[in-house]
Amino acid sequence: MPDGSWGVTPRVSVETECARRGRAAVVADCRDLLRGGVADADAVAALAGPTAPRFLDPDRSDRCWLRVWGARGLLWAWGDEAVPEIRVALGDESWRVREMALKVIARHHVDGLLDEVIASRDDGTPRVRAAAEKAVVALTVQRWRIRVSRKSRDEKGIRRQRPRRRRAAPTGQSAR
Repeated sequence: MPDGSWGVTPRVSVETECARRGRAAVVADCRDLLRGGVADADAVAALAGPTAPRFLDPDRSDRCWLRVWGARGLLWAWGDEAVPEIRVALGDESWRVREMALKVIARHHVDGLLDEVIASRDDGTPRVRAAAEKAVVALTVQRWRIRVSRKSRDEKGIRRQRPRRRRAAPTGQSAR
């Protein structure tokens, strides 16, 4: 497992990288890593610490960490354009990648993946099943809140109404 002693949390590191390079660039790097692509050493260091670039060596057998860190980066720098990569990550061979993808889905309420999240409750790894349960709760509670909020607005008469049009008076008559 990588050395976790870089002195800042992953969240602070990712947010700092977003401030330096822009959120879109960081999200793009995370997506590349999730696809098994290559990111530069600075991007990997920002996502996982200063010792992490050693995982870029193509001969390493533990390169799944790059995909884990790509998913973890999306916890703190999200963009809806990453949904396809998160969907694929749910079927990754590494349970750590699947678990992190579920955490991303739960955190950002990626509602379009509810069916896949429900299927993940049958995963062979207990930590993935636990993350799937939490994601199901997060997604269904979010749906419930939206429905209750809409219902509450409707009951209070807050719902936006179209302005009524006045009918034109027939010719020869005055409008009231």
